[in-house]
Amino acid sequence: MSAVLAECNDFVMAALVNMMYLLGVLYLLKQVSMASEYGRYLESRHGVRIPARLSWVLQELPAFLVPVCMFLDADVPPLPNLIILFMFCLHYCQRTFIYALRLRGRPCQISIMLAATTFCTLNGYLQSHSLLYCLHYPPDWIFGPRFLAGAVLFLSGMFINIHSDNILRNLRKPGESGYKIPKGGMFEFISGANFFGEIIEWLGYSLAAWSAPQAAFGFFTICSIGPRAYHHHRYYLEKFNDYPKSRKALIPYIF
Repeated sequence: MSAVLAECNDFVMAALVNMMYLLGVLYLLKQVSMASEYGRYLESRHGVRIPARLSWVLQELPAFLVPVCMFLDADVPPLPNLIILFMFCLHYCQRTFIYALRLRGRPCQISIMLAATTFCTLNGYLQSHSLLYCLHYPPDWIFGPRFLAGAVLFLSGMFINIHSDNILRNLRKPGESGYKIPKGGMFEFISGANFFGEIIEWLGYSLAAWSAPQAAFGFFTICSIGPRAYHHHRYYLEKFNDYPKSRKALIPYIF
């Protein structure tokens, strides 16, 4: 099997890849001292907010809709490209139409939602344009070790992410408020089980694609939600005296 791929010489694509890396670093540095201000960390002084379900649908939808529209307007790509693009769309289909509509979270600040919508639009374009027009995989790419290992990681991470979200969703009965200690699944080992699952997803996606646009997104994911797992872990330790001391924040037994 030949090595991946000739990428198109596209200034816009290169700029988006570099922007993804830069945003990841900036987001990581921003969260070193304090968590991003949404969810449990949103202070009451903030202004206009919209319901959590509507916010999630609006912000996640472009990452699904942009690739679908671009696919319908393009020639049918080779099978490896099609499968990798399907992996990306599968995640955002679940997040937009299943996760978001079952969400019970707090209203979201509109500025946060708009920032997330912008990111998902740009990233949806970056991923779909690269896979539809720039990357040229050999037909046997899907039988190679990088793709197979990446696909296993992606599916495993997606399962962990969905399972962990279900645990969090069912912590409170209808009408209850406040936070409880999550139990079961990967939460027995780490506080940020849902974040861990999503990171594994995108690392698998990046490995399967073995290309700069996908790697840049995997890097951004680690920088953006990895610190959130740490802040959740610290929050649980401070709030609950009986919180399991053996749990780590993001990586079982390590961190």
